[in-house]
Order: sequence, then structure tokens, then C-alpha cells
Amino acid sequence: MTDVVDVVVLGLGPGGEEVAGRLAQAGLEVVGIEGKLLGGECPYWGCVPSKMMIRAGNLLAEARRVPGMAGASTVTPDWTPVARRIRDEATDNWNDQVAVDRFVSKGGRFVRGWGRLDGPRRVVVGTDAYEARRAVVVSVGAKAWAPPIPGLAELAGTYWTNRDAIEADALPGSLVVLGGGAIGVELGQMFARFGTEVSIVEGAERLLAPEEPESATLVTEVLRGEGLELHTSASITAVHHDGGRFTLELDGDAPVSGERLLVATGRRPDLAAINAASIGVNEHAHGMAVDDHLRVTEGVWAVGDVTGVGAFTHVSMYQANIALRDILGEDPAPAEYRALPRVTFTDPEVGSVGLSEAA
Repeated sequence: MTDVVDVVVLGLGPGGEEVAGRLAQAGLEVVGIEGKLLGGECPYWGCVPSKMMIRAGNLLAEARRVPGMAGASTVTPDWTPVARRIRDEATDNWNDQVAVDRFVSKGGRFVRGWGRLDGPRRVVVGTDAYEARRAVVVSVGAKAWAPPIPGLAELAGTYWTNRDAIEADALPGSLVVLGGGAIGVELGQMFARFGTEVSIVEGAERLLAPEEPESATLVTEVLRGEGLELHTSASITAVHHDGGRFTLELDGDAPVSGERLLVATGRRPDLAAINAASIGVNEHAHGMAVDDHLRVTEGVWAVGDVTGVGAFTHVSMYQANIALRDILGEDPAPAEYRALPRVTFTDPEVGSVGLSEAA
């Protein structure tokens, strides 16, 4: 069956949901397709639940600072209320019905399934096909990426990604974090404040490599002061799992091991999974190339992480506004990212905007 509509939005993360909802409100016939949860990474595994976890860890750290400053305190960490709040308050136990109802109330039609491009204006979901008169918008996001370290690929499904860490009902006694970027450092500090022994292994010379060196140095000093074990300039030669512990073999250094392994080495879009080659896109690229109005090719736009530009919710929302206005023929200002802001929610937080001194 082929269904002809005005717009097909493939992937309903924050940017895709914004495009689909506002175009539906503008009177266009819109089909939104999502294989997982409508709303994407941010409300279910990213921005919202992670900040609840980090806030809880910050409370523990602040309470531990009372002695010598404001009296006495006794701190007993308990992960149970944090996990419960994430499940009940933040994610509805990872159920997106409220979001689906919100989208449908705007006039959109929701399709649950994994869609694939089939040429510039056609998307296939299972045995059904949707053809767009005006636009296809790709907003499929990105997924956790693991580096080609010997032994790691064979352990897929046993180590944690950020999603597994967010969904954890109980904390491990020890955790090895592979990757010292924003996600690895944020979650590593948070777990350590709840009593987990945390080691962070990073291949670059320092943690938070994209940030200014002074900021990274300060965060490193704080983490070491809180008892985290940090390994930078690390060359990992192999990863093992004996059923009880994960072990990372390091070239020229002692092995690092823990009950759990969190792989936090970045995210990349899976362009092959959506058959991006059918619209002339290199499926091995780290993002879908777009012009300054988010156009991929005639009749196709892309927004969010799939574009490879700043994997942040605020970027996808910024791009969404340009794309939907372009589809409506409103001639929006072109996208530009010279003043792109970001924050790493460590304690202390690291904020930046625009280019670093090195960049």
C-alpha cells in the first residue's frame, strides 16, 4: 500500500516532533514515523533523566560539605528513589503515549515502525509506503558508537551504553567508563558520589578534550579529589569479560577492571539502516550533509543528530524551525553555528559558546 501525504517525518526526536507537529498545525497532512519512543533520546535517556541523576549526586556532595562549614552531617546514599523518580516521573516507565497523544492532537498521523528511505520522496515501513508531495524530513538521531578495540564488539549487549546507565535499578560496586567526554565524565562523577568505584579511561591527553584546557584541568582535579581513578592518553589493547568483571588492557599501564563497563565514546547516525544511499547519501559518513536551509536533496530535509552538527537538543530545535519554515516557503534565515553553546553538567559545570582558543 502506498499512502500519499504532504509531509513524511522519519524519526520523531525533539527536532522531528517539532517539525511534524507544527507542519500539521499549519494544515498539512503529516505522517510521523518512529520505531522507538516519540520524543527521542532527550526525555527518555538524555537531558531529563540524566539531570535528575546528576542533581541527586550533587545533593549528596553538598551534604558532605556541611562538616567544618555549617555543623555536622551524615550522608547515606540510596539509589532507589532516584531510579523510581526516573521511571515514574520522567519517563512513564519508558512509555510515550502522552507524547503520541500530543502529536495526534495537533493533526499529525503517527506510525510506529522502523522506516527506510526509498528514493527522495518515499519512505517504507514494513509493507507500507508513504509518498510525500512536499517534503520528507529525516530526524532519526544517532546511536551509541563503540570504537574498534579488540574484544569489544564481541561484548555488545553486555556492556552499558548511556541508555543502560539511565535505566539502572541498582548501582554496581565498580564501574569502568570508556570515554572521558561529557557523558562519561558526568555519569562517572554521579555514580562515584553514590558510592561506586569509578575509573575513567580516555585516549586523548585530557578529559573533556573539546573544552578549554583550564576547564578540563579543574574538572580533573575535582574528580581525583572525589576518588575517581583517571587514565588519559590511554591506548587500550583489548577488552575482556570473565562473567563477573570487565577488564581493559592498557599499553604501558596496569589493566583497569570493574563490575560494569560504560562505553561513552560518542554517538553516530546509522545511515545504512535508513537506506540513505537511495537519495545519494554516503552511508559511511558521520552525518547527513545539509545546506544552510537543512536540505539534503530535492524534497528532503534533515534535522538533529543525523546531520552531524552538534548533538544537542537545542541544535535540533533550531534546525527544526529553519526546516519547517523552508518547507512552508517562508524563506528563513540560513543556519549558522558560530555561537553554538553547550554545557557539561559536571560539578563544577563547564559552559562554552562558540570556538575554543585552539579552534
